[in-house]
Amino acid sequence: MQHRSRILAAGAAVVCLLAAAPQAAHASPNMVAFAGYTPGTIVVKTNERRLYLVVDGQHALSYPVGVGKAGKQWQGTSQIDGKYVKPAWSPPAEVKRDKPSLPDVIPGGTPQNPMGVAAMTLAGTEYAIHGTNMPGSIGGFVSYGCIRMYNQDITDLFDRVNVGTTVVVTR
Repeated sequence: MQHRSRILAAGAAVVCLLAAAPQAAHASPNMVAFAGYTPGTIVVKTNERRLYLVVDGQHALSYPVGVGKAGKQWQGTSQIDGKYVKPAWSPPAEVKRDKPSLPDVIPGGTPQNPMGVAAMTLAGTEYAIHGTNMPGSIGGFVSYGCIRMYNQDITDLFDRVNVGTTVVVTR
């Protein structure tokens, strides 16, 4: 089944879910040993619920993330094709079915907007790496495929990467 949602400021389709999960503790990104990817690549390890920004051949910055719930996970390689601050969001049909009280459009920058403070869309997909209005969902299997980050972490990552950055999502 295909799901559509729109980051309205971008006109890009993305899929996300409003769902809470247990509170996860937050710390700044950590430098960790990490090899096998080109520096500058973003690697999301779904089962670890971690996003890694490769800084050199042996290290990466590690961030906790919320990822797709069972049946909504995906894997593959893409590139960041857009970067947006406080984007408006339109829930996809499946999310509207699950939460019919949601409005058709949630303005950017409002507390109800699940995109948080920023979003980066992924080329050839309906997904984004974005902030969240529900920090307790970080560390869980909570979305329809989007990669969800603490707002301070998406801001940090947003400033470190450019449109065209390679994103690899693994199980």
